[in-house]
Amino acid sequence: MVRVAGAHDAMGAKLAVSAGIDAIWSSGFEISSAHGVPDASILTMSEYLAAAQSIAEGVAPVPVIADCDTGYGNSNNVIRMVRQFEAAGVAAVCIEDKTFPKSNSFMEGKQELASVAEFCGKLLAAKNAQRTSAFAVIARTEALIAGWGVDEALRRADAYVRAGADALLVHDKSPTGEGVRAFLARWTPSVPVIVVPTTFPSLTVTEAEALGIKMVIYANQGIRAAARAVADVWHAIVRDGSSAAVEGAIAPLSVLFELQGMRAHTAAERQFDRTGPAPTRAIILHAGDHRDHRDDSSLAPLTADVPLAALDLNGTPLVQRQIALLRRCGIHDITVVTGYRHDAVPAEGATQVVNREWKTGGEVASLLTAVSDSAAQLPTASEVRTLVCYGDVIVEQQLLERLLAVDDDCTIVVDRSDHRDRSDRSDRSDRSANGDSAPREVRDRVTVADDASANDGANGAANDGTAPRRFLSPERPRQVRAIGSTAGSNGTGPANGEFAGLLLVSATRWPALHARAARRATGALPDLLSDALHDGESLTCLEVTSGWLELRTFADYQLACRMVGA
Repeated sequence: MVRVAGAHDAMGAKLAVSAGIDAIWSSGFEISSAHGVPDASILTMSEYLAAAQSIAEGVAPVPVIADCDTGYGNSNNVIRMVRQFEAAGVAAVCIEDKTFPKSNSFMEGKQELASVAEFCGKLLAAKNAQRTSAFAVIARTEALIAGWGVDEALRRADAYVRAGADALLVHDKSPTGEGVRAFLARWTPSVPVIVVPTTFPSLTVTEAEALGIKMVIYANQGIRAAARAVADVWHAIVRDGSSAAVEGAIAPLSVLFELQGMRAHTAAERQFDRTGPAPTRAIILHAGDHRDHRDDSSLAPLTADVPLAALDLNGTPLVQRQIALLRRCGIHDITVVTGYRHDAVPAEGATQVVNREWKTGGEVASLLTAVSDSAAQLPTASEVRTLVCYGDVIVEQQLLERLLAVDDDCTIVVDRSDHRDRSDRSDRSDRSANGDSAPREVRDRVTVADDASANDGANGAANDGTAPRRFLSPERPRQVRAIGSTAGSNGTGPANGEFAGLLLVSATRWPALHARAARRATGALPDLLSDALHDGESLTCLEVTSGWLELRTFADYQLACRMVGA
C-alpha cells in the first residue's frame, strides 16, 4: 500500500514526507487554489509543470505523481506533456478521461467525458513519448463522478489497460465509496488500482488494502489544513492587535529554515561562494591584566578594578566596540578570550572562553583556549578563515575591510609610519595625547621585505626605516622577513614596521599554525609567527600608516575617547 499526499509546493511536500508519506501528488486542485483560480483548466501546463518540478526537486528521491488533468489538450499536447514532466524528475503522470476544459470533480453540474477512443489515443501517445521504462502513466476514469455507473467504469478501465496504462485511478465522490467498492468487486486485477477518498475519509489503509487498492491519495488535505490555520492566525492577530497570542501555535523560523535547506545552503556557500571575502571567525585576545606595561603603567589604576575589555569608551565598553566592528564587517562567529577579571567582561554577542593560564601562558595559550573550548567551535576551522585581534587595539572599519579582502594564507597588519625604539629616536619624538613629550617603545617589531625601488624612499620605506611623508603601499601584500625578537637581527634587515595586532589566517594554513601553537604552548603571538617564518612558511603584511590605536597608556585612553563616536 502506497500512501500519497497532495501538495502544491515543495514545503508542503517536505512536511508530508517528514510525517512518513510514501509519495507526493502534485495536485491540480491545490496548485489552482494556491493561485487563487478555479480548478477548471484555467492555469497552463507551464504553471503545473513548474510546481511539479519544484516539488520533485524538493523531496527527491521520494516519487512525485503529477496530476495533469486532461493532458492539456489533444494527443500532441500529451506527447509534449509527458516529455516535459519526465524531464522534470516526475515519476508518473495521471490524466483523466474528461473533455477539455475540465471541471473539478466535486463541483455541482455536468461532468463531460471524452470518448473511449479519444482517451485511448492519448494513452498510446503518452506511452510512446516516455523516455524511460521507470516512468508511469496513470489513467483516471471519471465514469463514477459523471454518474455513468460501474459498468461504464469497468468498460473504460479495460480499454485503458489495453492502451498501455500502468495503473488505474477510479474516482468516486460517494460518501461511503460504494462506487469504488462495487468496481473492485467486479474488477479482475491487471494493473494497480488507486483511489482518492476525499468524500469517504473513514476508509482506512488496512481496509483499502483488503479491497485490493494499491495506492491511496490524500489529494487536498494539506491545503485545506493550511487554509484553516492561516485564517485563524490572521483573525487572532487582527483581533488582539499583536501576534503574541499565536506565537506558541505557529512554527518557529528554525522549522522553516530546515524546510528551506538553509543548513546545506550555508555549507555550500562556505565551500563554493567566491563573490566576496571568505567566511571568517574572529578571536579577540583579552586575557591579560594590562597593568604592567614596560613603557607606562598609567592604566594600572583603571584596570585594577575592571579588565581593559570593560573600559568605558564614550558609553560603550571596549570589547563591545570591537564586537560591533566585527559584526559590521560580516563576522558573526566571535570568540573573546578572557583571563584577568573574566567575570567582569561584557562580551554580549560573542562566545566567551577563559584562559586559566593567562598569567604565564600568554597569547599562545589564549589562542589554544579559544579553539579547544567546545563552545568556540563556530564553525569549524576547516571551513573558515581565522582573524586574531589584540584586545588592546581599536581599528577603523576601512582598515579591517582592507585586511579581509586579502586572500593570502597568513597576513598581518604592519604600521610603517614610525617603527623605531626609544633608543633610536633621540632626534624626534611623538607627542602624547596631553601634549607632553612621551616617546613610545615599539612593542612588536617587524622587518618587511621592501622592493628595490623602495630604497630611495620614493615609494616605500626610506633608508632610515621609516615610511616617507607620502607613502603608497604596494598592490599586493609584501613578505615579512622577521617579526618579534628576531626583527632587525640575524641578517633579516633593519626592523621597519610595527605589528598592529591583527592576524588573518586562511583555512588551509590554520591547522599548521594551531599545531605549532600546541607545541609551543606559551609565549607571544609574534614569537609564534617567527617560528613559522623560521620553518619556511610565508607571512605577508598589509602596510598602513594610520587607522589603528592601541591602548597601552592613559594618554592612549584619553585619545581614544576623543576619537571614537558616542
